[in-house]
Amino acid sequence: MQQIEVVSWKTLNALKQAATIEEIIGDLDTNEQMAVFCTIEDDYLELYFSELESNYIRHFEDEEEFLKYIEIRKNEFGEEDFDSMDYYEDEGFEDHEGEDDYAGYKIKDEDEEEDF
Repeated sequence: MQQIEVVSWKTLNALKQAATIEEIIGDLDTNEQMAVFCTIEDDYLELYFSELESNYIRHFEDEEEFLKYIEIRKNEFGEEDFDSMDYYEDEGFEDHEGEDDYAGYKIKDEDEEEDF
């Protein structure tokens, strides 16, 4: 793994636009930091944006190392429990596809409303 510090977010944004994004972890609005895991051809990269720390580009040797660091970053940002569908289903949440039950009232999506 190699890492280089970057001063400008413009550099990170230029790479982000050219890349295929695999995972975005964090949010600059709520966490003040964000990690974008992406690929450009055969290169596996992490673009790290931060309002508090140094920004950097991290290059991974292979896909295995890349995937390992995605999980590490999720753990650091506290997103590992809420990211998977397994958690969603394990907690008893159900997908009603457009219908919500609020105190016995069925509410449908606007797309399904009848015209008056």
